[in-house]
Amino acid sequence: MRDSKKTNILLAMVGAAVLMASSPVLAQDETAPAPATAEATTEAPAADAAAAPAEEAAATEEAAGGHGGESLTPIKMFMDSGIVVKVVMIGLLVASIFTWVILIIKMMEFGGLNSKTNRFLENFRGARSIADMRKIATSDEFDGNPLADMAAAATEEVELSRQAGLSVTGEHRDAAITRASTAVAAVQSGLAGRLSGGQQFLASTGSTAPFVGLFGTVYGVMNSFIGIAESNTTNLAVVAPGIAEALLATGIGLFAAIPAVIFYNYFNTRISAYGTRSDGFAAELLNAISRQLDKGA
Repeated sequence: MRDSKKTNILLAMVGAAVLMASSPVLAQDETAPAPATAEATTEAPAADAAAAPAEEAAATEEAAGGHGGESLTPIKMFMDSGIVVKVVMIGLLVASIFTWVILIIKMMEFGGLNSKTNRFLENFRGARSIADMRKIATSDEFDGNPLADMAAAATEEVELSRQAGLSVTGEHRDAAITRASTAVAAVQSGLAGRLSGGQQFLASTGSTAPFVGLFGTVYGVMNSFIGIAESNTTNLAVVAPGIAEALLATGIGLFAAIPAVIFYNYFNTRISAYGTRSDGFAAELLNAISRQLDKGA
């Protein structure tokens, strides 16, 4: 009996030792899923944080009006601009086209004018009488030339005085020269008007085109800020396209104004130079008529 009791006591002690050894393992197994849950909880905010910029980028692209990923060209900026800005741009482009057309026309006009004037002066200086001067000035070859018109008016006045029975080579000589001088001045007074065609348009374009373009820019920038307020974002992708479209109007305004100012100053200089040339010819013409009257021609 005593051996049986000893055996039972030993078995009980061994069982207790086994239970004590296995208890930490069971406790560890029961608590093992807890770190996995914490890890899953940590991964969820990270995924949400990663998805947030993507959603914001998509919203920004949608707010930008579809500009994302597309290059901004002048044509695209024009097509995407508002109706007011488009009207401003079209008006400035039309003004620029007219400016270049005026340049071509006036270059051809002054080129032909100077060559015809040179030929007329060569023929006029070879005349031997007032009648020859008149014949050269009224020929079809020099029709419309300002200097030829001046010579025709002066010689016609002398001829009318002669036909009226006045002694243009005697006592009425000074009066005839005075009337010829007045006729020359009348033709010369209209010379500036004949040569300044298109100058007013160039001056107006050069002075107003930058301000018209600036109006388009201000209007476009105003619409851009309205879009920013409606989209509730200040991202550069939203702001830049609208401002670029607005600034294009100022660029076109300068593109129209700068050539207009340059052409106006250039042709104004040429008109002044031709006016000086006509003044010199007026003096030469009256001297030639006086000389011929003194000779009795």
